[in-house]
Amino acid sequence: MKKWNLIIDVAECTNCQLCALSAMDEYVGNEWPGVAAPMPRHGHHWVNILQKERGQVTGQSPMIDIAYVPTLCNHCDDAPCMKADKSGAITKRDDGIVIIDPQKAKGRKDLVGACPYGHIWWNDELQLPQAWPFDAHLIDQGWDKTRGHQACPTGAMLAVKVEDDEMARVAREQELEVLKPELGSKPRVYYRNLWRYSKCFIGGSVAAETGGAVDCVEGATVRLMKDGTAVATATTDNYGDFKFDRLDEGSGRYIVEISGLGRKKSVEAELGVSLNLGEIRL
Repeated sequence: MKKWNLIIDVAECTNCQLCALSAMDEYVGNEWPGVAAPMPRHGHHWVNILQKERGQVTGQSPMIDIAYVPTLCNHCDDAPCMKADKSGAITKRDDGIVIIDPQKAKGRKDLVGACPYGHIWWNDELQLPQAWPFDAHLIDQGWDKTRGHQACPTGAMLAVKVEDDEMARVAREQELEVLKPELGSKPRVYYRNLWRYSKCFIGGSVAAETGGAVDCVEGATVRLMKDGTAVATATTDNYGDFKFDRLDEGSGRYIVEISGLGRKKSVEAELGVSLNLGEIRL
């Protein structure tokens, strides 16, 4: 049977907040029986966009990027919230959508802490745990997308209904990832280019003095060394810049070896978070 999934491209998200606003437009002040009670106007973030800045401005060599990651209920196949609930207040539909019943879940504040992703929200006024229900009421009316998918101007959010085998193939071929895979909860929200949020980089700019003038060095060979082994190689661009990305945060000591204009230089880099080495003069 075909089931619903959400694919989010981190590289295409600009933090316009339209997905979050569309969720508020759909649920604040609106009751959808069997799917969701009204969402509070304040305090809930059923769609919550995480932000991460990578890099620094070092001297006159800025190297910074920002990634935005929309997060929401993952509609997990092995959902921790369902394991915590023994009353039938949380159910999974045949199409993969997880629903917190707005009647059966009343008073169940304990369910808020059951979500390791932090996406069950407590409605104090209604005494009710709530989460984004994949716009199930719209799906049941024949919609082929969610409000967030509809509102996204860059195509960063895409709702797809496919067989599980097909989704597994797409995830494998497009290198899609899920949040907190170590939990084994089998989320149905997938991310493309998540490395822009979860990984870090080492970068810098190569320059040299020639004839009394300092200029950037294009075409220099840069090797990233770890424990005596080259783990990556790059070539500086016309601005003399290089970047080694998709490195693990806190992965420790690296050596950056640079060769260009018949000169060589090595620079040590201790990687905690993304690191801009600034100008490196040959």
